[in-house]
Amino acid sequence: MNALTLIRHNAHRLDVDGHAMLMHVPTTSLFEMDDVSRGVYELFRRVGVADAALLELELGHLFSPQDLAECVQSFVSLDILRDAADPGKPMTIQKVEDIALSTIVLNVNTGCNLACTYCYKEDLTTPAKGERMDFETARKSIELLLQQAASRDSINVVFFGGEPLSNMPLIRQVVDYAETRVAELGKAVEFSLTTNGTLLTEAIVDWLNAHRIAITVSMDGPRALHDKNRKTVGGRGTYDVVAAKVRMLLTRYDARPVGARVTLTRGVTDVLAIHDHLKNDLGFAEVGFGPATSGPISVFNLDDTLLKRVFEDMKVLGRHYVDAAIRGENIGFSNMHQLLTDIAQGMKKAVPCGAGLGLLAVDKDGDLHLCHRFVGSNQPTYGNVDDGVDVPKLSAFIEGAQDRSEFGCKTCRIRSICAGGCYHESYARQGDPFAPVYHYCDLLRDWVDFGIESYTRIMQANPSYFRRHLEPRRARQ
Repeated sequence: MNALTLIRHNAHRLDVDGHAMLMHVPTTSLFEMDDVSRGVYELFRRVGVADAALLELELGHLFSPQDLAECVQSFVSLDILRDAADPGKPMTIQKVEDIALSTIVLNVNTGCNLACTYCYKEDLTTPAKGERMDFETARKSIELLLQQAASRDSINVVFFGGEPLSNMPLIRQVVDYAETRVAELGKAVEFSLTTNGTLLTEAIVDWLNAHRIAITVSMDGPRALHDKNRKTVGGRGTYDVVAAKVRMLLTRYDARPVGARVTLTRGVTDVLAIHDHLKNDLGFAEVGFGPATSGPISVFNLDDTLLKRVFEDMKVLGRHYVDAAIRGENIGFSNMHQLLTDIAQGMKKAVPCGAGLGLLAVDKDGDLHLCHRFVGSNQPTYGNVDDGVDVPKLSAFIEGAQDRSEFGCKTCRIRSICAGGCYHESYARQGDPFAPVYHYCDLLRDWVDFGIESYTRIMQANPSYFRRHLEPRRARQ
Protein backbone atom coordinates (compact mmCIF):
# COMPACT_ATOMS: atom_id res chain seq x y z
CA MET A 1 0.00 0.00 0.00
CA ASN A 2 1.04 3.63 -0.46
CA ALA A 3 1.89 5.66 2.60
CA LEU A 4 -1.29 6.65 4.40
CA THR A 5 -1.95 9.56 6.73
CA LEU A 6 -4.43 9.90 9.57
CA ILE A 7 -7.18 12.47 8.93
CA ARG A 8 -7.43 13.50 12.55
CA HIS A 9 -10.48 15.70 12.17
CA ASN A 10 -12.55 12.78 10.83
CA ALA A 11 -12.17 10.56 13.89
CA HIS A 12 -12.42 11.04 17.63
CA ARG A 13 -11.49 8.36 20.17
CA LEU A 14 -12.94 8.17 23.64
CA ASP A 15 -12.34 5.41 26.21
CA VAL A 16 -15.39 4.52 28.28
CA ASP A 17 -15.12 1.96 31.09
CA GLY A 18 -12.56 -0.06 29.16
CA HIS A 19 -14.37 0.25 25.83
CA ALA A 20 -12.41 2.02 23.07
CA MET A 21 -15.05 4.07 21.27
CA LEU A 22 -14.41 5.82 17.97
CA MET A 23 -16.74 8.47 16.58
CA HIS A 24 -16.69 8.89 12.82
CA VAL A 25 -17.01 12.66 12.82
CA PRO A 26 -18.58 13.25 9.38
CA THR A 27 -21.55 10.99 10.20
CA THR A 28 -21.45 10.96 14.04
CA SER A 29 -21.48 7.16 13.78
CA LEU A 30 -20.06 5.45 16.86
CA PHE A 31 -17.98 2.26 16.80
CA GLU A 32 -16.33 0.14 19.44
CA MET A 33 -12.81 -0.68 18.30
CA ASP A 34 -11.41 -4.19 18.59
CA ASP A 35 -7.75 -4.93 19.26
CA VAL A 36 -6.79 -4.65 15.58
CA SER A 37 -8.49 -1.33 14.89
CA ARG A 38 -7.25 0.07 18.18
CA GLY A 39 -3.69 -0.93 17.31
CA VAL A 40 -3.87 0.53 13.80
CA TYR A 41 -5.52 3.74 14.93
CA GLU A 42 -3.04 4.32 17.76
CA LEU A 43 -0.10 3.69 15.43
CA PHE A 44 -1.29 6.32 12.99
CA ARG A 45 -2.18 8.70 15.80
CA ARG A 46 1.38 8.37 17.08
CA VAL A 47 3.32 8.59 13.80
CA GLY A 48 0.85 10.41 11.54
CA VAL A 49 1.99 8.69 8.32
CA ALA A 50 2.76 4.99 7.78
CA ASP A 51 3.27 2.57 4.93
CA ALA A 52 2.96 -1.22 4.70
CA ALA A 53 6.52 -1.78 5.95
CA LEU A 54 5.98 0.27 9.11
CA LEU A 55 2.61 -1.36 9.68
CA GLU A 56 4.22 -4.81 9.46
CA LEU A 57 7.13 -3.78 11.68
CA GLU A 58 4.92 -2.31 14.41
CA LEU A 59 1.90 -4.63 14.33
CA GLY A 60 2.79 -7.68 12.23
CA HIS A 61 3.74 -9.72 15.29
CA LEU A 62 0.33 -9.07 16.87
CA PHE A 63 -2.15 -9.43 14.00
CA SER A 64 -2.42 -11.32 10.74
CA PRO A 65 -1.78 -9.55 7.42
CA GLN A 66 -5.42 -10.11 6.44
CA ASP A 67 -6.78 -8.54 9.64
CA LEU A 68 -4.49 -5.54 9.25
CA ALA A 69 -5.41 -5.08 5.60
CA GLU A 70 -9.15 -5.27 6.33
CA CYS A 71 -8.84 -2.78 9.16
CA VAL A 72 -6.80 -0.34 7.07
CA GLN A 73 -9.30 -0.61 4.22
CA SER A 74 -12.23 0.11 6.55
CA PHE A 75 -10.47 3.25 7.82
CA VAL A 76 -9.72 4.32 4.25
CA SER A 77 -13.37 3.85 3.25
CA LEU A 78 -14.38 6.13 6.13
CA ASP A 79 -11.73 8.72 5.15
CA ILE A 80 -10.08 8.27 8.51
CA LEU A 81 -6.96 7.16 6.64
CA ARG A 82 -6.07 8.66 3.28
CA ASP A 83 -3.25 8.43 0.77
CA ALA A 84 -0.60 10.80 2.09
CA ALA A 85 -0.29 12.43 -1.34
CA ASP A 86 -4.04 12.97 -1.67
CA PRO A 87 -5.11 16.49 -0.63
CA GLY A 88 -8.69 15.27 -0.24
CA LYS A 89 -11.86 16.39 -1.87
CA PRO A 90 -12.94 20.02 -1.58
CA MET A 91 -15.90 20.75 0.64
CA THR A 92 -19.15 19.84 -1.03
CA ILE A 93 -21.82 22.51 -0.80
CA GLN A 94 -25.28 21.06 -1.19
CA LYS A 95 -27.17 23.17 -3.67
CA VAL A 96 -30.62 24.33 -2.58
CA GLU A 97 -32.96 24.51 -5.56
CA ASP A 98 -36.25 24.44 -3.67
CA ILE A 99 -37.47 25.19 -0.15
CA ALA A 100 -39.54 22.18 0.88
CA LEU A 101 -41.05 23.63 4.03
CA SER A 102 -42.53 21.46 6.73
CA THR A 103 -43.12 24.14 9.37
CA ILE A 104 -44.42 27.68 9.52
CA VAL A 105 -44.16 29.81 12.68
CA LEU A 106 -46.89 32.43 13.04
CA ASN A 107 -45.96 35.40 15.20
CA VAL A 108 -49.55 35.99 16.23
CA ASN A 109 -48.85 38.91 18.60
CA THR A 110 -45.61 40.66 19.46
CA GLY A 111 -47.17 41.82 22.72
CA CYS A 112 -46.88 39.93 26.00
CA ASN A 113 -48.64 40.28 29.34
CA LEU A 114 -45.36 39.71 31.19
CA ALA A 115 -42.13 41.70 31.29
CA CYS A 116 -39.47 39.02 31.73
CA THR A 117 -36.16 40.73 32.33
CA TYR A 118 -34.10 38.55 30.00
CA CYS A 119 -36.42 38.52 26.99
CA TYR A 120 -34.54 38.72 23.67
CA LYS A 121 -37.27 41.06 22.41
CA GLU A 122 -36.01 44.53 23.30
CA ASP A 123 -39.25 46.34 22.43
CA LEU A 124 -41.54 44.69 24.96
CA THR A 125 -45.17 45.73 24.79
CA THR A 126 -48.43 44.68 26.38
CA PRO A 127 -50.79 42.46 24.36
CA ALA A 128 -53.04 45.42 23.58
CA LYS A 129 -50.13 47.41 22.13
CA GLY A 130 -48.54 44.46 20.38
CA GLU A 131 -48.60 43.92 16.62
CA ARG A 132 -51.28 41.31 16.01
CA MET A 133 -51.40 39.15 12.94
CA ASP A 134 -54.73 39.15 11.13
CA PHE A 135 -56.47 36.09 9.74
CA GLU A 136 -55.82 36.91 6.09
CA THR A 137 -52.06 36.95 6.68
CA ALA A 138 -52.30 33.72 8.63
CA ARG A 139 -54.44 32.11 5.92
CA LYS A 140 -51.93 33.04 3.25
CA SER A 141 -49.19 31.61 5.47
CA ILE A 142 -50.97 28.27 5.61
CA GLU A 143 -51.44 28.28 1.84
CA LEU A 144 -47.77 29.10 1.32
CA LEU A 145 -46.81 26.24 3.64
CA LEU A 146 -49.06 23.82 1.77
CA GLN A 147 -47.56 24.95 -1.52
CA GLN A 148 -43.96 24.55 -0.35
CA ALA A 149 -44.76 21.24 1.40
CA ALA A 150 -46.49 19.67 -1.60
CA SER A 151 -44.28 16.58 -1.38
CA ARG A 152 -44.83 16.09 2.34
CA ASP A 153 -47.55 14.05 4.03
CA SER A 154 -47.87 16.39 7.01
CA ILE A 155 -47.21 20.00 7.99
CA ASN A 156 -46.50 21.78 11.27
CA VAL A 157 -47.92 25.10 12.41
CA VAL A 158 -46.34 26.85 15.40
CA PHE A 159 -47.97 29.74 17.27
CA PHE A 160 -45.51 32.18 18.78
CA GLY A 161 -45.25 35.65 20.26
CA GLY A 162 -44.98 37.62 22.51
CA GLU A 163 -47.56 35.55 24.29
CA PRO A 164 -49.49 33.61 21.64
CA LEU A 165 -52.55 33.01 23.82
CA SER A 166 -53.11 36.78 23.82
CA ASN A 167 -54.44 36.31 20.29
CA MET A 168 -56.53 33.23 20.94
CA PRO A 169 -59.27 34.16 18.44
CA LEU A 170 -56.74 34.01 15.61
CA ILE A 171 -55.33 30.68 16.83
CA ARG A 172 -58.84 29.19 16.74
CA GLN A 173 -59.42 30.47 13.22
CA VAL A 174 -56.09 29.16 11.97
CA VAL A 175 -56.61 25.71 13.45
CA ASP A 176 -60.07 25.41 11.91
CA TYR A 177 -58.81 26.58 8.53
CA ALA A 178 -55.68 24.40 8.48
CA GLU A 179 -57.56 21.29 9.58
CA THR A 180 -60.07 21.80 6.78
CA ARG A 181 -57.41 22.38 4.15
CA VAL A 182 -55.24 19.37 5.02
CA ALA A 183 -58.33 17.15 5.04
CA GLU A 184 -59.07 18.32 1.50
CA LEU A 185 -55.51 17.49 0.43
CA GLY A 186 -55.22 14.19 2.28
CA LYS A 187 -52.46 15.48 4.54
CA ALA A 188 -52.05 15.81 8.30
CA VAL A 189 -51.28 18.85 10.42
CA GLU A 190 -49.70 19.24 13.84
CA PHE A 191 -49.89 22.40 15.95
CA SER A 192 -47.69 23.60 18.80
CA LEU A 193 -47.21 26.67 20.94
CA THR A 194 -45.01 27.99 23.70
CA THR A 195 -46.79 29.94 26.44
CA ASN A 196 -45.98 31.61 29.73
CA GLY A 197 -49.05 29.85 31.09
CA THR A 198 -50.74 32.81 32.72
CA LEU A 199 -53.63 33.06 30.23
CA LEU A 200 -54.61 29.39 30.34
CA THR A 201 -58.20 28.69 31.34
CA GLU A 202 -60.09 25.41 31.58
CA ALA A 203 -61.94 26.21 28.36
CA ILE A 204 -58.72 27.01 26.49
CA VAL A 205 -57.01 23.89 27.82
CA ASP A 206 -59.93 21.69 26.78
CA TRP A 207 -59.86 23.21 23.28
CA LEU A 208 -56.09 22.73 22.99
CA ASN A 209 -56.54 19.15 24.12
CA ALA A 210 -59.31 18.48 21.60
CA HIS A 211 -57.08 19.67 18.75
CA ARG A 212 -53.96 17.92 20.11
CA ILE A 213 -51.96 21.14 20.13
CA ALA A 214 -48.54 20.49 21.66
CA ILE A 215 -47.76 22.78 24.58
CA THR A 216 -44.50 23.98 26.09
CA VAL A 217 -44.61 26.23 29.15
CA SER A 218 -41.86 28.75 29.87
CA MET A 219 -41.13 28.39 33.57
CA ASP A 220 -37.90 28.83 35.51
CA GLY A 221 -38.29 26.59 38.55
CA PRO A 222 -39.36 27.04 42.17
CA ARG A 223 -40.86 30.36 43.30
CA ALA A 224 -37.59 31.95 44.44
CA LEU A 225 -35.93 31.30 41.10
CA HIS A 226 -38.89 31.77 38.77
CA ASP A 227 -39.83 35.12 40.28
CA LYS A 228 -36.36 36.62 39.82
CA ASN A 229 -37.01 37.31 36.14
CA ARG A 230 -40.50 36.24 35.12
CA LYS A 231 -42.51 39.21 36.34
CA THR A 232 -45.66 41.06 35.44
CA VAL A 233 -45.50 44.48 33.79
CA GLY A 234 -45.98 45.87 37.28
CA GLY A 235 -42.95 43.99 38.60
CA ARG A 236 -44.64 41.22 40.58
CA GLY A 237 -43.48 37.62 40.46
CA THR A 238 -45.67 35.20 38.53
CA TYR A 239 -44.83 31.83 40.11
CA ASP A 240 -48.05 31.37 42.06
CA VAL A 241 -50.23 32.09 39.02
CA VAL A 242 -48.19 29.96 36.64
CA ALA A 243 -47.89 27.02 39.03
CA ALA A 244 -51.66 26.99 39.58
CA LYS A 245 -52.29 27.16 35.84
CA VAL A 246 -49.80 24.36 35.20
CA ARG A 247 -51.45 22.08 37.74
CA MET A 248 -54.80 22.72 36.09
CA LEU A 249 -53.28 22.13 32.65
CA LEU A 250 -51.68 18.84 33.60
CA THR A 251 -54.92 17.65 35.19
CA ARG A 252 -57.08 18.34 32.13
CA TYR A 253 -54.71 17.99 29.17
CA ASP A 254 -53.63 14.52 28.03
CA ALA A 255 -53.20 14.84 24.25
CA ARG A 256 -49.41 15.00 24.40
CA PRO A 257 -46.61 15.22 26.97
CA VAL A 258 -46.19 18.78 28.24
CA GLY A 259 -42.67 20.15 28.59
CA ALA A 260 -41.15 23.06 30.49
CA ARG A 261 -38.61 25.38 28.94
CA VAL A 262 -36.20 27.01 31.41
CA THR A 263 -34.04 30.06 30.74
CA LEU A 264 -30.89 30.02 32.87
CA THR A 265 -29.57 33.45 33.83
CA ARG A 266 -27.36 34.89 36.54
CA GLY A 267 -28.91 33.84 39.83
CA VAL A 268 -31.03 31.15 38.15
CA THR A 269 -28.59 28.30 37.54
CA ASP A 270 -29.54 25.52 39.95
CA VAL A 271 -30.20 22.93 37.27
CA LEU A 272 -30.86 20.03 39.63
CA ALA A 273 -33.30 21.87 41.89
CA ILE A 274 -35.15 23.37 38.92
CA HIS A 275 -35.51 20.01 37.19
CA ASP A 276 -36.61 18.31 40.39
CA HIS A 277 -39.30 20.90 41.05
CA LEU A 278 -40.68 21.12 37.54
CA LYS A 279 -40.58 17.38 36.88
CA ASN A 280 -41.36 15.87 40.25
CA ASP A 281 -43.34 18.55 42.09
CA LEU A 282 -45.36 20.04 39.24
CA GLY A 283 -45.39 17.01 36.95
CA PHE A 284 -44.00 18.20 33.59
CA ALA A 285 -43.11 15.32 31.28
CA GLU A 286 -39.75 16.85 30.43
CA VAL A 287 -37.62 19.86 31.23
CA GLY A 288 -35.23 21.61 28.85
CA PHE A 289 -32.65 24.28 29.68
CA GLY A 290 -31.50 27.23 27.60
CA PRO A 291 -28.57 29.27 28.98
CA ALA A 292 -28.90 32.99 28.28
CA THR A 293 -25.65 34.35 26.86
CA SER A 294 -26.68 36.93 24.28
CA GLY A 295 -29.76 38.70 25.60
CA PRO A 296 -30.24 42.45 25.19
CA ILE A 297 -29.56 43.15 28.89
CA SER A 298 -26.06 41.83 29.56
CA VAL A 299 -26.42 41.76 33.35
CA PHE A 300 -28.63 38.68 33.03
CA ASN A 301 -26.34 36.78 30.65
CA LEU A 302 -24.19 33.94 31.90
CA ASP A 303 -20.48 34.72 31.74
CA ASP A 304 -17.92 32.04 30.91
CA THR A 305 -17.51 30.97 34.53
CA LEU A 306 -21.24 30.59 35.13
CA LEU A 307 -21.75 28.89 31.77
CA LYS A 308 -19.10 26.30 32.62
CA ARG A 309 -20.74 25.71 36.00
CA VAL A 310 -24.12 25.23 34.33
CA PHE A 311 -22.71 22.61 31.97
CA GLU A 312 -21.12 20.78 34.90
CA ASP A 313 -24.50 20.74 36.66
CA MET A 314 -26.14 19.50 33.47
CA LYS A 315 -23.66 16.64 33.44
CA VAL A 316 -24.61 15.79 37.02
CA LEU A 317 -28.25 15.69 35.97
CA GLY A 318 -27.16 13.73 32.90
CA ARG A 319 -25.64 11.06 35.15
CA HIS A 320 -29.00 10.77 36.91
CA TYR A 321 -30.53 10.34 33.46
CA VAL A 322 -28.09 7.51 32.69
CA ASP A 323 -28.76 5.75 36.00
CA ALA A 324 -32.50 5.93 35.34
CA ALA A 325 -32.08 4.78 31.72
CA ILE A 326 -30.20 1.70 32.90
CA ARG A 327 -33.26 0.96 35.04
CA GLY A 328 -35.46 1.52 31.98
CA GLU A 329 -36.77 4.93 33.06
CA ASN A 330 -36.73 8.33 31.35
CA ILE A 331 -36.44 11.20 33.84
CA GLY A 332 -37.44 13.86 31.30
CA PHE A 333 -34.21 15.83 30.80
CA SER A 334 -34.74 16.97 27.23
CA ASN A 335 -31.22 18.36 26.56
CA MET A 336 -29.73 14.98 27.43
CA HIS A 337 -32.43 13.10 25.55
CA GLN A 338 -31.80 15.11 22.40
CA LEU A 339 -28.04 14.60 22.65
CA LEU A 340 -28.45 10.83 22.93
CA THR A 341 -30.94 10.85 20.06
CA ASP A 342 -28.41 12.65 17.85
CA ILE A 343 -25.72 10.11 18.74
CA ALA A 344 -27.99 7.07 18.43
CA GLN A 345 -29.30 8.16 15.04
CA GLY A 346 -25.95 9.26 13.64
CA MET A 347 -26.64 12.96 13.29
CA LYS A 348 -25.16 14.46 10.13
CA LYS A 349 -25.93 18.18 9.82
CA ALA A 350 -24.67 20.51 7.14
CA VAL A 351 -26.47 23.49 8.73
CA PRO A 352 -27.33 24.13 12.39
CA CYS A 353 -31.11 23.71 12.17
CA GLY A 354 -34.11 23.77 9.87
CA ALA A 355 -34.39 27.56 9.91
CA GLY A 356 -34.81 28.77 6.34
CA LEU A 357 -34.73 25.24 5.00
CA GLY A 358 -37.69 23.38 6.51
CA LEU A 359 -38.99 26.23 8.65
CA LEU A 360 -39.81 29.90 8.18
CA ALA A 361 -41.46 32.43 10.48
CA VAL A 362 -44.09 34.96 9.45
CA ASP A 363 -44.55 38.40 10.99
CA LYS A 364 -47.78 40.42 11.09
CA ASP A 365 -47.05 41.96 7.68
CA GLY A 366 -46.54 38.56 6.09
CA ASP A 367 -42.77 38.87 5.68
CA LEU A 368 -40.76 35.65 5.95
CA HIS A 369 -37.90 35.32 8.44
CA LEU A 370 -35.37 32.55 9.08
CA CYS A 371 -37.06 31.76 12.39
CA HIS A 372 -39.22 33.39 15.04
CA ARG A 373 -36.22 34.90 16.84
CA PHE A 374 -35.36 37.06 13.83
CA VAL A 375 -38.81 38.67 13.71
CA GLY A 376 -38.28 42.34 14.52
CA SER A 377 -34.52 42.25 13.84
CA ASN A 378 -32.68 44.11 11.10
CA GLN A 379 -31.73 40.87 9.35
CA PRO A 380 -32.99 40.30 5.80
CA THR A 381 -36.36 38.74 5.08
CA TYR A 382 -36.85 36.09 2.42
CA GLY A 383 -40.07 36.86 0.63
CA ASN A 384 -43.61 37.26 1.91
CA VAL A 385 -46.90 35.39 1.91
CA ASP A 386 -48.19 37.35 -1.11
CA ASP A 387 -45.26 36.79 -3.45
CA GLY A 388 -43.91 33.54 -1.98
CA VAL A 389 -40.46 32.48 -0.83
CA ASP A 390 -37.50 34.32 -2.36
CA VAL A 391 -35.82 31.03 -3.24
CA PRO A 392 -32.59 32.43 -4.78
CA LYS A 393 -31.97 34.69 -1.80
CA LEU A 394 -32.75 32.01 0.78
CA SER A 395 -30.80 29.36 -1.13
CA ALA A 396 -27.75 31.61 -1.15
CA PHE A 397 -28.01 31.97 2.63
CA ILE A 398 -28.34 28.21 3.23
CA GLU A 399 -25.49 27.41 0.86
CA GLY A 400 -23.33 30.04 2.55
CA ALA A 401 -24.12 28.60 5.96
CA GLN A 402 -22.63 25.25 4.97
CA ASP A 403 -19.10 26.60 4.69
CA ARG A 404 -17.72 27.73 8.05
CA SER A 405 -14.10 26.99 7.04
CA GLU A 406 -12.89 30.49 7.86
CA PHE A 407 -14.09 30.00 11.44
CA GLY A 408 -12.37 26.65 12.04
CA CYS A 409 -15.55 24.54 11.95
CA LYS A 410 -14.25 22.37 9.11
CA THR A 411 -11.94 20.46 11.46
CA CYS A 412 -14.10 20.49 14.59
CA ARG A 413 -14.99 17.04 15.90
CA ILE A 414 -18.62 17.95 16.60
CA ARG A 415 -19.26 19.73 13.31
CA SER A 416 -21.93 17.22 12.25
CA ILE A 417 -23.90 17.84 15.45
CA CYS A 418 -23.33 21.59 15.90
CA ALA A 419 -22.73 22.79 12.31
CA GLY A 420 -21.71 26.21 13.62
CA GLY A 421 -24.44 26.87 16.15
CA CYS A 422 -27.64 28.91 16.28
CA TYR A 423 -27.88 31.66 13.63
CA HIS A 424 -29.64 34.03 16.01
CA GLU A 425 -27.22 33.40 18.87
CA SER A 426 -24.35 34.24 16.51
CA TYR A 427 -26.14 37.30 15.16
CA ALA A 428 -27.12 38.62 18.60
CA ARG A 429 -23.68 38.12 20.10
CA GLN A 430 -21.38 38.79 17.16
CA GLY A 431 -23.48 40.52 14.52
CA ASP A 432 -22.97 37.70 12.02
CA PRO A 433 -25.37 34.72 11.75
CA PHE A 434 -22.51 32.59 10.39
CA ALA A 435 -19.93 33.33 13.09
CA PRO A 436 -19.73 30.34 15.47
CA VAL A 437 -20.74 30.81 19.08
CA TYR A 438 -17.18 30.47 20.32
CA HIS A 439 -18.17 30.83 23.97
CA TYR A 440 -19.93 27.49 23.58
CA CYS A 441 -17.39 25.57 21.50
CA ASP A 442 -15.25 23.89 24.17
CA LEU A 443 -18.28 23.29 26.37
CA LEU A 444 -20.23 21.70 23.53
CA ARG A 445 -17.31 19.46 22.61
CA ASP A 446 -17.15 18.33 26.23
CA TRP A 447 -20.96 17.88 26.28
CA VAL A 448 -20.82 15.63 23.21
CA ASP A 449 -18.03 13.58 24.78
CA PHE A 450 -20.24 13.20 27.82
CA GLY A 451 -23.04 12.06 25.53
CA ILE A 452 -20.79 9.42 23.95
CA GLU A 453 -19.83 8.14 27.40
CA SER A 454 -23.48 8.07 28.47
CA TYR A 455 -24.65 6.36 25.29
CA THR A 456 -21.97 3.68 25.69
CA ARG A 457 -22.88 2.99 29.30
CA ILE A 458 -26.59 2.69 28.54
CA MET A 459 -25.92 0.45 25.54
CA GLN A 460 -23.77 -1.84 27.65
CA ALA A 461 -26.27 -2.10 30.50
CA ASN A 462 -29.71 -1.71 28.88
CA PRO A 463 -29.71 -1.42 25.07
CA SER A 464 -33.49 -1.84 24.95
CA TYR A 465 -33.83 1.67 26.42
CA PHE A 466 -33.10 3.25 23.05
CA ARG A 467 -35.69 1.14 21.26
CA ARG A 468 -38.34 2.08 23.79
CA HIS A 469 -37.59 5.73 24.50
CA LEU A 470 -36.01 7.28 21.42
CA GLU A 471 -38.11 8.28 18.46
CA PRO A 472 -37.49 6.27 15.30
CA ARG A 473 -35.23 7.87 12.71
CA ARG A 474 -37.19 10.15 10.42
CA ALA A 475 -36.50 12.78 7.81
CA ARG A 476 -35.33 16.03 9.32
CA GLN A 477 -36.13 19.54 8.25
